[in-house]
Amino acid sequence: MILDLLKDCKLCPRNCNINRNEKSGFCGAGEKISVALVSLHKWEEPCLVGDNGAGTIFFSHCNLKCVYCQNFKISSEGYGKEISIERLAEIFLEQQQRGAANIELVTPTHYVPQICMALDIAKSHGLNIPIVYNTNSYENLSTLELLKNRVDIFLPDLKYFDDEIAKTFSNAPNYFQVATSAIQKMFELVGENKFDSSGMMTRGVIVRHLVLPNFRRDSFKILDWLNKNFGDKIFISLMNQYTPLFRAGEFKKINRRLTTFEYDSVTNYAVDIGIKNCYIQIGKTADEKFVPNFDGNGVVVR
Repeated sequence: MILDLLKDCKLCPRNCNINRNEKSGFCGAGEKISVALVSLHKWEEPCLVGDNGAGTIFFSHCNLKCVYCQNFKISSEGYGKEISIERLAEIFLEQQQRGAANIELVTPTHYVPQICMALDIAKSHGLNIPIVYNTNSYENLSTLELLKNRVDIFLPDLKYFDDEIAKTFSNAPNYFQVATSAIQKMFELVGENKFDSSGMMTRGVIVRHLVLPNFRRDSFKILDWLNKNFGDKIFISLMNQYTPLFRAGEFKKINRRLTTFEYDSVTNYAVDIGIKNCYIQIGKTADEKFVPNFDGNGVVVR
């Protein structure tokens, strides 16, 4: 049974090998699913939003420890409400009834067995909108394989090229090697991007990269790798919304917002090397007002 994977947890590269029925591992998650917010989110890439927004479900806890995490209330502090697998399936269907463009699973890695079961239940009751897997990409390939024929769109981060940066800011050894292998696996599972007649994505991969202050040259290397390995077969989303939240004040190099020069130099580099399928952000998005209000809305039956 798929839930047996929780008894000796190796869902992510931390490979904690602990029984999550008895205690939590590095990520902080135990046996029960914990969800902090269910919402219709309109601040995603245009092909994921539509008229009503992406049907986001924000899961509590995380297998990275990013010192600048804007969602630290749920990723590090663990805010959320525990629900059953059956209730999660109901939430999927409720999001569809609200007119969500898709079901977007945000930071889902540590709950993949439960999510798979909930998706199977919901699909047997009529769930038919695309399933989006929004991940930091610190993934084990065996976990991603469980998502075959369950997830339609992968929305992975590719945060760092330099592993010293990854260790400093996310406590993630070998991040680039792990994340790039994971992204290649995601592409293998869903293939090239597909869109419906209204321009909404129905299948494919969008790789997000948040440009950090003082590290634009690391961003160049990430763009080189993506372009070399995928060309126009995927989309890239370059984000300028970095805001020094959580513990960022402890680290001088990232204790400020991104400059216009830094972001423009990265987007210009993408153009210079021939990248065509790329979303960029225009205007000032580095603001706490863009951080969701994690209040448990939509999680439990009212």
